Amino acid sequence: MDISIIFKLAAIGIIITIVCQLLKKSDRDDISTVVSIVGLVIALTIAVTMIGDLFSLMREIFGVY
Repeated sequence: MDISIIFKLAAIGIIITIVCQLLKKSDRDDISTVVSIVGLVIALTIAVTMIGDLFSLMREIFGVY
């Protein structure tokens, strides 16, 4: 686990926010909603992967199988 994952999540959030704002300004609210949901799914996928790695590490450390 590295600090770069936090920066990746922040970058995804910033990019999705900018894209959503641009889409809302051009009266494309429906596409803006889809883009925000896709961004949320991507961020949650990264977070779930990190949590899975954490649990694997904890099982190795404590010897639980």
